[in-house]
Amino acid sequence: MDFSIDLPHGYRAREVWDFHSRDRHQLCEEVEAGSLRKRLMLGGQALDMEVQLTPGKAHIRASLNHPQATRIAERLLGLVLDPEPFEATFANDPHLGPLLQQRPGLRLAQTATPFEALTWAVMGQQVHLQFALQLRRTFIELADVRQDGRFYYPDAQAAARIDWEELPRRKFSRAKADTLRRVVELQLDLDQLDADALLAIKGIGPWTVNYTLMRGFGAADCSLHGDAAVKNALQRVFDRPLKASQAESILARYRPYRSLAAVHFWASLNKQA
Repeated sequence: MDFSIDLPHGYRAREVWDFHSRDRHQLCEEVEAGSLRKRLMLGGQALDMEVQLTPGKAHIRASLNHPQATRIAERLLGLVLDPEPFEATFANDPHLGPLLQQRPGLRLAQTATPFEALTWAVMGQQVHLQFALQLRRTFIELADVRQDGRFYYPDAQAAARIDWEELPRRKFSRAKADTLRRVVELQLDLDQLDADALLAIKGIGPWTVNYTLMRGFGAADCSLHGDAAVKNALQRVFDRPLKASQAESILARYRPYRSLAAVHFWASLNKQA
Protein backbone atom coordinates (compact mmCIF):
# COMPACT_ATOMS: atom_id res chain seq x y z
CA MET A 1 0.00 0.00 0.00
CA ASP A 2 1.64 3.24 -1.18
CA PHE A 3 0.25 6.71 -0.57
CA SER A 4 1.36 10.30 0.04
CA ILE A 5 0.39 12.99 2.54
CA ASP A 6 0.80 16.71 1.91
CA LEU A 7 2.90 18.34 4.61
CA PRO A 8 2.01 21.80 5.91
CA HIS A 9 4.19 24.76 4.92
CA GLY A 10 7.24 24.98 7.16
CA TYR A 11 6.78 21.45 8.51
CA ARG A 12 9.27 20.80 11.31
CA ALA A 13 10.55 17.24 11.01
CA ARG A 14 13.46 17.50 13.43
CA GLU A 15 11.58 17.27 16.73
CA VAL A 16 9.20 14.64 15.39
CA TRP A 17 12.15 12.53 14.28
CA ASP A 18 13.87 13.13 17.63
CA PHE A 19 10.86 11.65 19.43
CA HIS A 20 10.94 8.48 17.35
CA SER A 21 14.71 8.10 17.71
CA ARG A 22 14.89 8.69 21.47
CA ASP A 23 15.93 5.05 21.95
CA ARG A 24 19.28 4.58 20.26
CA HIS A 25 18.76 0.79 20.13
CA GLN A 26 15.84 1.28 17.69
CA LEU A 27 14.25 -2.16 18.11
CA CYS A 28 11.02 -1.30 16.28
CA GLU A 29 12.04 1.95 14.58
CA GLU A 30 14.72 2.99 12.13
CA VAL A 31 15.20 6.73 11.88
CA GLU A 32 17.46 8.54 9.46
CA ALA A 33 17.44 12.07 8.06
CA GLY A 34 14.25 12.28 6.04
CA SER A 35 13.09 8.73 6.67
CA LEU A 36 11.32 6.71 9.35
CA ARG A 37 10.53 3.02 9.45
CA LYS A 38 8.10 1.71 12.06
CA ARG A 39 7.21 -1.93 12.73
CA LEU A 40 4.20 -2.91 14.85
CA MET A 41 1.49 -5.50 15.31
CA LEU A 42 -2.01 -4.29 14.48
CA GLY A 43 -5.00 -6.53 15.15
CA GLY A 44 -2.81 -9.59 14.96
CA GLN A 45 -1.18 -8.51 11.69
CA ALA A 46 2.37 -7.29 11.16
CA LEU A 47 2.62 -3.76 9.77
CA ASP A 48 5.91 -2.45 8.43
CA MET A 49 5.59 1.24 7.52
CA GLU A 50 8.23 3.35 5.78
CA VAL A 51 7.94 7.14 5.63
CA GLN A 52 10.12 9.17 3.27
CA LEU A 53 10.08 12.98 3.33
CA THR A 54 10.52 15.21 0.30
CA PRO A 55 9.75 18.93 0.21
CA GLY A 56 6.06 19.32 1.04
CA LYS A 57 5.30 15.59 0.91
CA ALA A 58 5.49 12.45 3.01
CA HIS A 59 5.61 9.27 0.94
CA ILE A 60 4.43 6.18 2.78
CA ARG A 61 4.83 2.53 1.95
CA ALA A 62 2.88 0.15 4.20
CA SER A 63 3.12 -3.63 4.12
CA LEU A 64 -0.63 -3.90 4.83
CA ASN A 65 -3.56 -2.36 3.02
CA HIS A 66 -5.09 -1.51 6.40
CA PRO A 67 -7.85 1.07 7.05
CA GLN A 68 -5.79 2.59 9.87
CA ALA A 69 -2.62 3.04 7.82
CA THR A 70 -3.23 6.70 6.95
CA ARG A 71 -4.12 7.56 10.54
CA ILE A 72 -0.99 5.83 11.82
CA ALA A 73 1.16 7.79 9.38
CA GLU A 74 -0.49 11.04 10.50
CA ARG A 75 0.22 10.19 14.13
CA LEU A 76 3.85 9.34 13.44
CA LEU A 77 4.29 12.60 11.53
CA GLY A 78 2.63 14.73 14.22
CA LEU A 79 -0.14 15.84 11.86
CA VAL A 80 -3.16 15.14 14.07
CA LEU A 81 -2.94 18.49 15.88
CA ASP A 82 -2.51 21.75 13.98
CA PRO A 83 -0.33 24.07 16.11
CA GLU A 84 -1.32 27.29 14.31
CA PRO A 85 -4.44 28.16 16.38
CA PHE A 86 -2.50 27.50 19.58
CA GLU A 87 0.41 29.68 18.49
CA ALA A 88 -1.89 32.48 17.39
CA THR A 89 -3.70 32.41 20.73
CA PHE A 90 -0.57 32.57 22.89
CA ALA A 91 1.94 34.39 20.68
CA ASN A 92 2.03 37.33 23.09
CA ASP A 93 2.00 35.35 26.31
CA PRO A 94 4.93 36.68 28.36
CA HIS A 95 6.11 33.20 29.37
CA LEU A 96 5.07 30.85 26.57
CA GLY A 97 5.40 33.37 23.75
CA PRO A 98 9.22 33.33 23.68
CA LEU A 99 9.18 29.52 23.47
CA LEU A 100 6.79 29.68 20.52
CA GLN A 101 9.13 32.11 18.77
CA GLN A 102 12.05 29.71 19.23
CA ARG A 103 10.21 26.76 17.66
CA PRO A 104 7.36 27.94 15.44
CA GLY A 105 5.31 25.06 14.10
CA LEU A 106 6.50 22.60 16.76
CA ARG A 107 4.26 19.52 16.60
CA LEU A 108 3.06 16.80 18.91
CA ALA A 109 4.61 13.54 17.72
CA GLN A 110 2.53 10.52 18.58
CA THR A 111 2.94 6.81 18.98
CA ALA A 112 1.59 4.66 16.18
CA THR A 113 -1.35 3.37 18.22
CA PRO A 114 -3.15 4.15 21.49
CA PHE A 115 -2.02 0.77 22.84
CA GLU A 116 1.61 1.74 22.33
CA ALA A 117 0.96 5.06 24.08
CA LEU A 118 -0.73 3.41 27.06
CA THR A 119 1.94 0.75 27.56
CA TRP A 120 4.70 3.35 27.11
CA ALA A 121 2.99 5.61 29.67
CA VAL A 122 2.79 2.78 32.20
CA MET A 123 6.47 1.98 31.70
CA GLY A 124 7.32 5.68 32.09
CA GLN A 125 5.54 6.13 35.41
CA GLN A 126 7.83 7.84 37.95
CA VAL A 127 11.11 6.88 36.26
CA HIS A 128 13.54 8.84 34.11
CA LEU A 129 13.45 8.54 30.34
CA GLN A 130 16.46 6.27 29.81
CA PHE A 131 15.22 3.74 32.37
CA ALA A 132 11.74 3.82 30.79
CA LEU A 133 13.34 3.09 27.41
CA GLN A 134 15.16 0.13 28.92
CA LEU A 135 11.83 -1.22 30.21
CA ARG A 136 10.27 -0.67 26.78
CA ARG A 137 13.02 -2.73 25.14
CA THR A 138 12.40 -5.52 27.65
CA PHE A 139 8.67 -5.44 26.93
CA ILE A 140 9.32 -5.70 23.19
CA GLU A 141 11.88 -8.48 23.63
CA LEU A 142 9.64 -10.58 25.89
CA ALA A 143 6.68 -10.26 23.51
CA ASP A 144 9.18 -11.51 20.90
CA VAL A 145 7.30 -10.68 17.71
CA ARG A 146 9.82 -10.84 14.88
CA GLN A 147 9.94 -11.13 11.14
CA ASP A 148 13.21 -11.49 9.25
CA GLY A 149 14.99 -11.00 12.57
CA ARG A 150 13.40 -7.58 13.22
CA PHE A 151 11.23 -6.82 16.23
CA TYR A 152 7.68 -5.48 15.97
CA TYR A 153 5.98 -3.49 18.72
CA PRO A 154 3.36 -5.88 20.12
CA ASP A 155 -0.36 -5.31 20.18
CA ALA A 156 -2.38 -6.63 23.14
CA GLN A 157 -2.85 -9.98 21.43
CA ALA A 158 0.90 -10.47 20.99
CA ALA A 159 1.77 -9.10 24.44
CA ALA A 160 -0.55 -11.65 26.05
CA ARG A 161 2.16 -14.26 25.43
CA ILE A 162 4.60 -12.49 27.77
CA ASP A 163 5.75 -14.39 30.86
CA TRP A 164 4.74 -11.73 33.39
CA GLU A 165 6.93 -13.24 36.12
CA GLU A 166 9.93 -12.41 33.96
CA LEU A 167 9.31 -8.65 34.11
CA PRO A 168 10.29 -8.18 37.79
CA ARG A 169 13.47 -10.13 37.06
CA ARG A 170 14.19 -7.59 34.30
CA LYS A 171 14.00 -4.39 36.44
CA PHE A 172 10.24 -3.84 36.31
CA SER A 173 8.67 -3.02 39.65
CA ARG A 174 6.00 -5.53 40.65
CA ALA A 175 3.36 -2.77 40.52
CA LYS A 176 4.37 -1.73 37.00
CA ALA A 177 4.44 -5.33 35.77
CA ASP A 178 0.99 -5.99 37.24
CA THR A 179 -0.46 -2.84 35.65
CA LEU A 180 0.90 -3.84 32.23
CA ARG A 181 -0.52 -7.33 32.66
CA ARG A 182 -3.95 -5.90 33.50
CA VAL A 183 -3.85 -3.59 30.47
CA VAL A 184 -2.95 -6.49 28.19
CA GLU A 185 -5.38 -9.03 29.67
CA LEU A 186 -8.32 -6.62 29.40
CA GLN A 187 -7.79 -6.59 25.61
CA LEU A 188 -9.14 -3.04 25.61
CA ASP A 189 -10.89 -1.44 22.70
CA LEU A 190 -8.94 1.76 23.22
CA ASP A 191 -10.88 3.67 20.59
CA GLN A 192 -13.93 3.35 22.84
CA LEU A 193 -12.21 4.34 26.09
CA ASP A 194 -12.28 7.71 27.80
CA ALA A 195 -10.35 9.11 30.75
CA ASP A 196 -12.75 7.70 33.36
CA ALA A 197 -12.50 4.19 31.92
CA LEU A 198 -8.71 4.35 31.96
CA LEU A 199 -8.66 5.64 35.54
CA ALA A 200 -10.76 2.65 36.58
CA ILE A 201 -7.82 0.35 35.80
CA LYS A 202 -5.77 -0.31 38.93
CA GLY A 203 -2.30 1.22 38.65
CA ILE A 204 -3.31 3.97 36.22
CA GLY A 205 -3.51 7.53 37.51
CA PRO A 206 -4.06 11.00 36.05
CA TRP A 207 -0.56 11.39 34.58
CA THR A 208 -0.77 8.06 32.75
CA VAL A 209 -4.23 8.92 31.42
CA ASN A 210 -3.21 12.38 30.22
CA TYR A 211 -0.03 11.10 28.60
CA THR A 212 -1.93 8.28 26.87
CA LEU A 213 -4.61 10.61 25.54
CA MET A 214 -1.96 13.04 24.32
CA ARG A 215 0.49 10.64 22.66
CA GLY A 216 -2.04 8.02 21.62
CA PHE A 217 -5.03 10.06 20.52
CA GLY A 218 -3.59 13.51 19.85
CA ALA A 219 -5.86 15.06 22.49
CA ALA A 220 -5.20 18.80 22.54
CA ASP A 221 -5.90 19.68 26.15
CA CYS A 222 -4.11 17.24 28.47
CA SER A 223 -2.57 18.61 31.65
CA LEU A 224 0.92 17.23 32.26
CA HIS A 225 1.39 19.03 35.59
CA GLY A 226 2.39 15.71 37.17
CA ASP A 227 5.28 15.29 34.74
CA ALA A 228 8.64 16.00 36.36
CA ALA A 229 10.20 17.45 33.19
CA VAL A 230 7.23 19.73 32.51
CA LYS A 231 7.34 20.97 36.10
CA ASN A 232 11.09 21.59 35.84
CA ALA A 233 10.55 23.57 32.66
CA LEU A 234 7.79 25.60 34.28
CA GLN A 235 10.04 26.37 37.23
CA ARG A 236 12.75 27.56 34.86
CA VAL A 237 10.39 29.68 32.75
CA PHE A 238 8.53 31.16 35.72
CA ASP A 239 11.74 31.39 37.80
CA ARG A 240 10.36 29.96 41.02
CA PRO A 241 9.84 26.56 42.69
CA LEU A 242 6.42 25.06 42.08
CA LYS A 243 4.25 22.43 43.70
CA ALA A 244 2.24 20.14 41.45
CA SER A 245 -0.93 22.10 42.22
CA GLN A 246 0.79 25.34 41.20
CA ALA A 247 2.04 23.75 37.98
CA GLU A 248 -1.52 22.60 37.28
CA SER A 249 -2.80 26.13 37.82
CA ILE A 250 -0.20 27.60 35.45
CA LEU A 251 -0.96 25.06 32.72
CA ALA A 252 -4.66 25.86 33.06
CA ARG A 253 -3.85 29.25 31.48
CA TYR A 254 -3.16 27.43 28.22
CA ARG A 255 -6.52 25.72 27.82
CA PRO A 256 -7.67 24.31 25.43
CA TYR A 257 -4.12 23.60 24.20
CA ARG A 258 -2.32 22.27 27.27
CA SER A 259 -0.87 19.33 25.31
CA LEU A 260 0.91 21.64 22.88
CA ALA A 261 2.06 23.83 25.75
CA ALA A 262 3.63 20.75 27.35
CA VAL A 263 5.43 19.96 24.08
CA HIS A 264 7.04 23.41 24.12
CA PHE A 265 7.99 23.13 27.78
CA TRP A 266 9.57 19.73 27.11
CA ALA A 267 11.42 21.15 24.11
CA SER A 268 12.81 23.99 26.22
CA LEU A 269 14.66 21.28 28.17
CA ASN A 270 15.52 19.35 24.99
CA LYS A 271 13.42 16.44 26.26
CA GLN A 272 11.65 13.87 24.09
CA ALA A 273 9.57 12.05 26.68
